[in-house]
Amino acid sequence: MDLLIENEQNIRLAVSVGLLIVLACAEFIAPLAVRRIGRPRQWLTNISIIIIDTAILRLLFPLLAVGVAAYADENSIGLFNMVPFDNGSAILLSLLLLDLLIYGQHVLVHKVPLLWRLHRMHHTELGLDVTSANRFHPIEIIISMLIKMLFVLIMGVPVAAVILFEILLNGLALFNHSNIKLPAPLEKILRTVIITPEIHWIHHSEIVKETNSNYGFNLCVWDKLFGTYIDKPTLSYDQMQQGLSEFGLEKPLGIFELIISPFKNYPANREQE
Repeated sequence: MDLLIENEQNIRLAVSVGLLIVLACAEFIAPLAVRRIGRPRQWLTNISIIIIDTAILRLLFPLLAVGVAAYADENSIGLFNMVPFDNGSAILLSLLLLDLLIYGQHVLVHKVPLLWRLHRMHHTELGLDVTSANRFHPIEIIISMLIKMLFVLIMGVPVAAVILFEILLNGLALFNHSNIKLPAPLEKILRTVIITPEIHWIHHSEIVKETNSNYGFNLCVWDKLFGTYIDKPTLSYDQMQQGLSEFGLEKPLGIFELIISPFKNYPANREQE
């Protein structure tokens, strides 16, 4: 764990870039569906958004959640610093609670109209690929980080747990947004525990009922526990239409339109159930 903490930035970058390359290659070999958008345009848009989001977070929150965890540890703040937990139990419980937090936050941004205006940018993608994982509006990223930092402080989440969770969250998000068709036996095994591309793609369906399902990012247990799990899509993955009808389903939006989209009203705006 000391090695993980000391080399946090390098490890996170290596895992992210490594998975991005591996999954992008896998998309060529075994796609879940035929691509709807040209790769250069999609990657330019999504990677530009990632750069913008990262720069804003670094500017506004130099410490991020890891820094808050270190501060809580040094000052004995939070539940895990007040109640005698062994390190392994505290890390494992923290990972589960953080995953539940992300699930709850995801449900919230779909149900609260003001937050949905921010989050719907993530759902404007007309065809998911590995770069879609981090396609979020900068304001949503700020809100998400504030929630995470507050939770880490209140719970006294160990530094190692925060780092591990960020690596898992980013890695699994890259995986379950990717355009990859897993072998059926592997898909069957993995979906008993984690969110696979076949599960998460349903969440990006244009059909409202499917959009409002499968909110998990890491574990699928929360969807199954709270009744938001859908096992199979209405249409096949090749026929499935991703995106949101109010933004149009033929042409991908540019970066500027995506950034200003929360502040605009669009025709035929559908209700979020």
